[in-house]
Amino acid sequence: MLKIDNLAQDSVALNKIYVNDEILLAEVLKPYKTHCKYLKSAEVIQEGEPQNGGRVIGKCEFEIPESCYIDDTGHFNSVEFNICYNQMMYYVIAKSVKEKLMASFQAWTMSDYWAKQLPDIYIVNFESSFRRAMQARQFWGEIEFINTRIKFGFMYIVTKCRYWDDQGGNCSGNVKLTIINSPV
Repeated sequence: MLKIDNLAQDSVALNKIYVNDEILLAEVLKPYKTHCKYLKSAEVIQEGEPQNGGRVIGKCEFEIPESCYIDDTGHFNSVEFNICYNQMMYYVIAKSVKEKLMASFQAWTMSDYWAKQLPDIYIVNFESSFRRAMQARQFWGEIEFINTRIKFGFMYIVTKCRYWDDQGGNCSGNVKLTIINSPV
């Protein structure tokens, strides 16, 4: 076996993979209207600690049978991008709290998360780029938590995300979050 193969195996061994948690996902999506629950499943992978150069990744499957706000545009659009981003982000944070995946969430309980999910998590910077039109019926997405910091009772989180479909659709984004009133 080549040394590079051993390194790849060691890297995989250091990763922690958390398969879809249907009960948690249902709770995370509870605030959404029934026809707006686009996230169907999510797997979370921990590759180190985001405060120290690692990342936590959510790999997600989506389905948008019909838009929740407009007649069918025939493609995945920026509003749906944002809704899907929120659902991925909420799930990965909830899973991180439940499994203690990120140092920034070590002091949190699930009760803390449920109390903060809607009122205390803010998008402070949102960039999206649509490289190739995507269909919205079935597609996949990925979110990466690449940096977290706590300062003066605020948590700052840097994420990036991307979406794709079977027809080569492709879009991506960079999103910065702030969580206020963060338990420390």
